[in-house]
Amino acid sequence: MLQNLLLVTWGCISELTKDCQDMTNASSTYLGIAIGAVIAVIISWWIYNRQKKISEKQDLTFTHIKELNERHDRILKRLDESDKRHDSTLNAILELNKKIEHIIERQDKLHK
Repeated sequence: MLQNLLLVTWGCISELTKDCQDMTNASSTYLGIAIGAVIAVIISWWIYNRQKKISEKQDLTFTHIKELNERHDRILKRLDESDKRHDSTLNAILELNKKIEHIIERQDKLHK
């Protein structure tokens, strides 16, 4: 009974029934829709799978970039602190140089 109902709605398919000579327009349409649906499901799954893999790689790359930026920020802060220490050291050396020059000038004046 179910088979007869299927054949009435589906139409004549020569591959499925013995007494059929040619496929009807209805069965051809239904077969086309079924094959199209299968192809659409396969393509949709393939696109979803590719997008998921790309998204995971992007997340990993963004995480890596974020870590690199944090490391670079720490390095820049260290360089800034080092630059400040070097500036203070240079200022101290220049101050000592002025004092030494002043002492040398005083000694030169005393010897003349």
